[in-house]
Amino acid sequence: MEVQMYDFEGEKPSGRAGSGRPPHRALLFLEAPRGAGAYVASRTVDLVGPRQPSGDGRPVLVIPGFRADDRLTGRLRSHLKRHDFRVHGWGQGANIGLTDTLIDGLVERFESLHKQYDEPMSLVGWSFGGLLARWLAHTYPDDVRQIVCLGSPWRANGEKTHATAMFEASRRKHGISDRARPMVDLLRGPVPVPITAVYSKSDGITSWAGCAVDPSTDPPAENVIVPSSHFGMVANPLVLDVVVDRLCQDPENWQDFTWRRALAKKWSRG
Repeated sequence: MEVQMYDFEGEKPSGRAGSGRPPHRALLFLEAPRGAGAYVASRTVDLVGPRQPSGDGRPVLVIPGFRADDRLTGRLRSHLKRHDFRVHGWGQGANIGLTDTLIDGLVERFESLHKQYDEPMSLVGWSFGGLLARWLAHTYPDDVRQIVCLGSPWRANGEKTHATAMFEASRRKHGISDRARPMVDLLRGPVPVPITAVYSKSDGITSWAGCAVDPSTDPPAENVIVPSSHFGMVANPLVLDVVVDRLCQDPENWQDFTWRRALAKKWSRG
């Protein structure tokens, strides 16, 4: 029987957002070449494009997706460093799901960085890492500045993905924490800090409708659609432009994302 990413007691997803089906397999087969192309493109843009020291040294924690580690978010973190953010990987090795070791390690990492900088942290979560970013925002609302989620299927209807079988295999191998159910219930609620959901309708792994948030102004919650593969979310030049633009926002004077302003700002500095 096909199951959900976290199929507690065999419950079925509900709600109108998302079909509960993963993307077409043709998009899945294109993931690897599209992701590689995104990496090369963003490296090229960084070599020829202007440097924007716009991050003002603000701290950022980047959380990788399922089965990914800090190496796979290296392109994103390098780009953020280029723009003067103090960016950190999560330092937990491969993201294997909601095990006690992973949860405790994430909490320790977040609390250590927050203590180091003594200011609210910005969180960027890729895929399943975005769900963990949502949970941290709920757990530490006063210590999280904002979150940016990249292709993160947080809705129950978005949990059937082309990675679902790997989640279930990992759960059988590594187990699952008793805290998993309350964590998932919590992260599915409205996030108490500014959130930007970046997703692609040509994502080959996750259903885009399961990644979209309900727009809000207090606190800001917005969606940004990009032409990207799932693997390319951490390397696609346009995605990186969105991340930098959003991390530069003042939570107290929030401006909704527009491509015109983001790209004009990017290329106006030499």
